Amino acid sequence: MGASNKTLAPLRETKLIARADGESSRHKGWWREGKDKLASHSMTTEVWTSTQSHISSDTVTKIQEALEADDSKDKPFFGEDQLETVHRLGTEAELLGIYSFPGVVDAIDGSNDKGIMGADFYRLDESRGGSCQLGRGEEGNSLNRAELGAACLALEDAKKREDDRPILLLTASACLLTSIQKWTGEGKSPSMWGNPDADILRDIIQLLRERTDLELFTIFSKIQAHRGDPQNEVADRWADEGRDSEVIRWSLPTNRPIFS
Repeated sequence: MGASNKTLAPLRETKLIARADGESSRHKGWWREGKDKLASHSMTTEVWTSTQSHISSDTVTKIQEALEADDSKDKPFFGEDQLETVHRLGTEAELLGIYSFPGVVDAIDGSNDKGIMGADFYRLDESRGGSCQLGRGEEGNSLNRAELGAACLALEDAKKREDDRPILLLTASACLLTSIQKWTGEGKSPSMWGNPDADILRDIIQLLRERTDLELFTIFSKIQAHRGDPQNEVADRWADEGRDSEVIRWSLPTNRPIFS
């Protein structure tokens, strides 16, 4: 609850266990607008509990640290508590049947901030993934390039591990799906000419063709970003970390003129 500088007990038989300023909660209505950054409130946040309750000092310390956090985004995780399970049942991914998909589910995401691009994938069944920074930003940077990089990382991981199960790539990018859709189906003759991200797209198409030749099933599914789905939230955080990665992929220049 918010409080002024003067602390008063909200109810009888209650005690204050934590009090601090910080960014400990999301913006009001974040699930409608897709805002995943934490809000900085003008009032101090306090945590009160019953005087008859017994809370360990470690728990109090964790609560205090959470209130004092100054991270720009919170850290999602997959818990097994009943409340967390109920929350996942109401997410878009669960309503699409993604949590019960009989294969590999990779949440993919890209990040582009101040001209630095990062990409990552998060594999649900093994709670692991990978990320990298994308090069060639001096020739132009875009979120779509980062999203393409994330998809390629996930497909490369499946090939490296020789996983012959169906793969579902969960993305929030409509541009990614549009870029790849041009290369699926019969009777089409698209070209890489003029595509600024042809270096990544070429790798993706090759990986998909290899999977098709092996009769392996690959699905791309879109969900809305920043609506509380744990997979998408984890992928989003890792994509941010990818911008700081020392591993830089797809950095060869095209040798085309650059105007500044």
